[in-house]
Amino acid sequence: MLGFVRTDNASLVSCLGDPQRTVAAYHALLRRGESVLGAVRAGLRDRNPAVREGCCRLLDHLVDTESMGELIAMADDPDARVRIAALHALACDRCKGDTCAPGADRVLEPALHHLASDPDPHVRAMAAELVGKFAHFDARALAALRASQAGDPSPAVRKKAGWFTPGGTIYEPTLPSAAG
Repeated sequence: MLGFVRTDNASLVSCLGDPQRTVAAYHALLRRGESVLGAVRAGLRDRNPAVREGCCRLLDHLVDTESMGELIAMADDPDARVRIAALHALACDRCKGDTCAPGADRVLEPALHHLASDPDPHVRAMAAELVGKFAHFDARALAALRASQAGDPSPAVRKKAGWFTPGGTIYEPTLPSAAG
C-alpha cells in the first residue's frame, strides 16, 4: 500500500508526520472512516506537530461527540498549524456529515481568546470564522469581531472579521429568517 511497511491505523497516523507519506496516509485513514478514531485521538498527543495537525484535519471529517473535547483542547496547541487545523475543524460545518458542530457554550470562549490574542495572524483569522458562527446570536461574538475588524494588526484578519459583522459578505446572507 503506497510504500507503507505497516498499515495498521496507529502506523498510518504516525506517517502523517512524514512529508513523503502524509498525503497517502491521510487519505488511507479517511477512507477507513470511524474505525480510525481511536488512533487519530491518540495522534493528537504525538510530539510531532505535523501528526497533530493531520489528526485535527481528519477529525474535521470524522469527528464524533467523543472527540469534540479533545479537538477543542487542540485550539491551545503550541504549534500554530495545529491551532489553525483545530479551529477550522470546529468552524467548518461543510465537512461534518451528520455530526453536529459544538455550540457556543463549548467553543466561543476559546475562539474569542484566540481572535483577541493569538500571536499568529492565521490563527486569529481562523478564530474569526469560528466566532463568526455566533455573530447573529451572541453579543460577545459580534463585539469581538468588530474590535478585530477595527484594530487587528493584520489586514487579512481585519478583512475576515468584517465578513462576519453587519454589512459583511457572510453576515448578511446568513441572517436568520424572521419567519419561524
